Amino acid sequence: MKKVLFILISILSFQMYSQTENSETTFTFKKLNNSIRLNHILVNMPTDKVSYDLAPKMSLVGLNYNVPLTDWLYTGAGMHAAVTGDQGGLFTLGVNLGVNTKIFKSLYFDANIHFGGGGGYRSLVNGGGIVYPNIGLQLKKKKYSLGVQYGQVDFFTGLINNNNVSFFIEIPSIVRYKSYKEAKKEFKINSSFTKNTDTNPAVKTVQQLTFDFFFPFGDSRKDATQNYAQLDNTLSVLGFEYQRYLSEDTFIYVHTDAMYKGLVAGFMDLFFGVGKNFRISRTIDFFGKFGIGAAGGRIYPENGLTMYPNIGADIKISNHIGLSTHGGYHRSIGGTFEAYTAGFSIKYFGLNGGTSDPFSEEKVRSIKTQGIQVGVQNQTYFDVAKFGIPDSDLQLIAIKVFYDLTKQLYLSGEASFAYEGESGGYAHGMFGLGVKSNRFLNRKISTFLEVGFGVAGGGRVDSGEGILVRPTAGLNYHINDDFTVNIAGGQIVSPYGNVNSSNINIGLTYGLSILNSKK
Repeated sequence: MKKVLFILISILSFQMYSQTENSETTFTFKKLNNSIRLNHILVNMPTDKVSYDLAPKMSLVGLNYNVPLTDWLYTGAGMHAAVTGDQGGLFTLGVNLGVNTKIFKSLYFDANIHFGGGGGYRSLVNGGGIVYPNIGLQLKKKKYSLGVQYGQVDFFTGLINNNNVSFFIEIPSIVRYKSYKEAKKEFKINSSFTKNTDTNPAVKTVQQLTFDFFFPFGDSRKDATQNYAQLDNTLSVLGFEYQRYLSEDTFIYVHTDAMYKGLVAGFMDLFFGVGKNFRISRTIDFFGKFGIGAAGGRIYPENGLTMYPNIGADIKISNHIGLSTHGGYHRSIGGTFEAYTAGFSIKYFGLNGGTSDPFSEEKVRSIKTQGIQVGVQNQTYFDVAKFGIPDSDLQLIAIKVFYDLTKQLYLSGEASFAYEGESGGYAHGMFGLGVKSNRFLNRKISTFLEVGFGVAGGGRVDSGEGILVRPTAGLNYHINDDFTVNIAGGQIVSPYGNVNSSNINIGLTYGLSILNSKK
């Protein structure tokens, strides 16, 4: 593990120096007026179509990030999770396409369709595919907006299909960026530069990879496949967290985990929360956090609503890299699962999208452009091994992010959920390291090799405790400087299970250069 940490920190540190300096008298950038939408959907369950006890209603909470394509058309991606009923562990992931146009003053018409995959108990969702069309009204304010919609939650491969009314709150999120072709450049901010450039506050963020251990106790129990036995063995989980600071020491965050050891794979969680730092020295902070969200899978059937307070300490190794240790209490609200937690994190501290500190208003010395690509993929896995049901092909929808370390070397992260193949509820998360070639054939084609490592579970896919390895190779077709179509083939293997399947991925990515500010 020490060697892994050293390699990760070394790679992340190296990318800070792989820049090309540029000088401009006027710094120009593009701006996206994105939005974060939190929604709540109440769904009637098909109690008349099953022979077992089933709570009559389930509610889902959703986190959606939408990006405008035009003044009236938008796209995005989102997750949903069950928080009431008895479907704890039901999660979905999908993509959105919608329209939003003014009716009168601050009143807008909003309609969208969400397509994705996911689920919890396979008998209700079968393959896992979900379509959620909806239509409604939105009241927009400067810093937030409220909306109500009428829609239909349809797990079209399974039994859940219900018309419903939902509510949402939306928060604007501005992203300042440059074109992807401007990646890996540094723009010095000198006196003549700042006279001709508007001062825009940057956004302070933290991204972290977490390694946690859950220690269940009390009345925590396993699921029906394990006869509701007492759950008292340690669960090992891998997670990711994104933090955005509201003040110098207060932040909001979103956090997700997936289990890879301790149970048959399938447990995961998703949290939203708030936290506060307490400065001890220039390099050490204590912190406290409180999260509320959803959790479940491979444990006793519950509503899903879960709280997660924790405390810890950060140690800064450099301006951008840090290590963290933490402990907490993971508790199902109204359910039986509870666990003490302990773990550590690798953190990346960022100051993005502006020419001044967001709190001190101090002007930055330079802007470094960091290339990233965000994409959606259809992933096909052939003849996937399962337990208790026949092996079959799987179709997954994936959201994937590529983070450039150099012009050729990159890191990747993805979340993928099944929507066809009679394994609804199967999902995996992966981190990868890849290398790509220079463009050729009129700069339209490039090639790449990537090795991904991750965790998976659900849908009776026989991945053991969930650890996966997936090497792939493929081609990129560059439509222009920002949009790329990619196709890849590879093999996915579970070292502690029986999955060993060929794989084809087809996707579309959008590239941009995030503005990293340096004081």
